[in-house]
Amino acid sequence: MLFGKTILVTGVASGIGARTAELASQMGADVIGIDVREPTNGNAAFIRGDLSTPSGVAEIVARLPQRLDALANVAGLSGNTGVVSTLAVNFYGLRALSEAMAPRLREGGAIVNVASIAGYGWRANLERAKILTGIEGFPDVSAVAAEHGLRDEEGYPLSKELLLLWTMRAAHDPLFKARGIRVNAVSPGPVETPILKQFRAVLGDARVDSDITRVGRAGTAADIAPAVLFLCSDGARWINGANLAADGGLEASINAEVLGF
Repeated sequence: MLFGKTILVTGVASGIGARTAELASQMGADVIGIDVREPTNGNAAFIRGDLSTPSGVAEIVARLPQRLDALANVAGLSGNTGVVSTLAVNFYGLRALSEAMAPRLREGGAIVNVASIAGYGWRANLERAKILTGIEGFPDVSAVAAEHGLRDEEGYPLSKELLLLWTMRAAHDPLFKARGIRVNAVSPGPVETPILKQFRAVLGDARVDSDITRVGRAGTAADIAPAVLFLCSDGARWINGANLAADGGLEASINAEVLGF
């Protein structure tokens, strides 16, 4: 289902992005990888790029081909660098890249956003998420954070809340919908990647360990990459605006606790 397709993968230097690029290549896709650091493997044609600024996104777009089949938005920060940089990369930069690449994605193509179980609270924080996702373009994120009183410690979960809400909105945005471009998300639970220690520092050991205990083990990049690539494939051609929980059952467990069933 991926043979002959061209797939763009951000965050390709490590973790889920690296495994996604490797598996896509093994499945016959041509892969273009983007990261601020050069990967050590050769699974993808590589473009060094930074999603944290409008100019950085523009430079990436200028170097990309005119036709792609899918965009896998895997790159993300753990939140340890503060709310401004985290929102810039995890949401506003990701969205800017997706919107810029929409005309280059083939009709019936796909965008897959790697979100997180950390974005579970988007419903409880819906009004804030609506306001922040409603800001068009790539804003001055420092000004946005100051205006809305956003705290550094909430940067990561907030970025994923916005991403989940935008995924559903984007699925029905004419920019994508008019050309049959599907927009979906994958939400991992705790995953053994190079930045797991950073997540522990941001979210706390108790939260991470509790999540792992609920499902028996932490995930691996190899658990998440197939879900991302399935949503990139034609096998998911009738899936749009969805969030696939690739978390070993963590969201189900939290739902049972929160909703009391």
